[in-house]
Amino acid sequence: MSAIDDLLEPVTVPKVLKVRQIFERPRLCDIEGEIIRGMTSRGALRNARPGHKVAVAAGSRGISNIPLILKTVVGCLKDAGCEPFLFPAMGSHGGATAEGQRRILEDMGVTEDYVGAPIKSGMETVVAGIAPNGREVYMDKMASEADAVVIVNRVKPHVSFRGGCESGLMKMIAIGMGKQHGADSAHRLGFGQMAENVRAYAKLVIANKNILCAVGIIENAFHETSEIHVMGPDEIERREPEMLKRAWALYPKLFFDKLDVLVLDEIGKDISGTGFDTNVVGRYHTPYASGGPDITRICALDITDKSHGNGNGLGILDFTTRRAYEKFDFEQSYPNSLTSTVPMSVKIPMVLKNDIQCVKAAIKTCNAPDISSVRLVRVKNTVKLDEIEVSEALSPYVNAHPNLETIEGPCPLPFDGGGNLF
Repeated sequence: MSAIDDLLEPVTVPKVLKVRQIFERPRLCDIEGEIIRGMTSRGALRNARPGHKVAVAAGSRGISNIPLILKTVVGCLKDAGCEPFLFPAMGSHGGATAEGQRRILEDMGVTEDYVGAPIKSGMETVVAGIAPNGREVYMDKMASEADAVVIVNRVKPHVSFRGGCESGLMKMIAIGMGKQHGADSAHRLGFGQMAENVRAYAKLVIANKNILCAVGIIENAFHETSEIHVMGPDEIERREPEMLKRAWALYPKLFFDKLDVLVLDEIGKDISGTGFDTNVVGRYHTPYASGGPDITRICALDITDKSHGNGNGLGILDFTTRRAYEKFDFEQSYPNSLTSTVPMSVKIPMVLKNDIQCVKAAIKTCNAPDISSVRLVRVKNTVKLDEIEVSEALSPYVNAHPNLETIEGPCPLPFDGGGNLF
């Protein structure tokens, strides 16, 4: 046995209870109908003309029902006689390459065959104008040359800064559509000025380019489509802050104020821009966002396959496994961090040989007064939070909380013969 084995062997992993977290759950049943009504009844297509080439912005986030949403938007444009195409509006994601960004869309089910329109993926940009801070504002060249642009994105809290518009329509216009150049320009001065820059850059693009309409999506805590709002370009800046407030109200969370250990089964770019939602776990990589529980030690056991080796977020955490470390791809992970100017996100935490060592290391170093009563929570990821596992020490808290209920347990965490959870 190694010295690491000797140090961690005596550490006891507590039994856990399976617990249900209770969230408000409004769901939109007729997604297609809502989009069609919004695009036809609200005059979103009033400036569309037969034969117009319309660029539809498609992002990299794992938005629920995004293939169907984009397909329906494409269908509405075709019904108006337009010739729509999709383009990736995802800044530096996908390794900042055209091929990588197309692959992200296809992995989400956004294919040409399904949506009924070509996907034009490129990294070439044009300058849309000069922002008040003197920096150039960029836009995808093919989208700029189109007759019109439609913005489609989810509105939600950002993981790195606070403002009236965070992660959503304005940010996609300001940064996502600007590709690597646009993302670099907006991030150059850091997240301390991001809220201001997002508004300023987006307003400039809206003023100078033919934005036909925007489709804003709100999801509930179960990652289900809750609301869809179609708006004209002159409404985006005013309505997005209202949508953000609603998104906060429906946002998933952990109903715990303080924990000793949090175990994340997986992180990944398809889950959050930082691999995991910093708002959920209260661990941030910039000083411009705050909130969430106080958690002493956090470990991530794996990186999702859909993240393609992008291990962004590992550096914010304390421990990981050799399995996750071996998936970590510098070419996929570093461009995003270099662009955002936040190197912490892609640092490498302590690497342990398997899941059980990772969990034991977190327990050993959490400085709990009584390590046998450690307050531990395990979740699959920061999107799936309806069912979680909690250590026995948290049972009284669970029993007293109106949003928590015990499903079963206690029972040991299910490690296999190789020391990994299943």
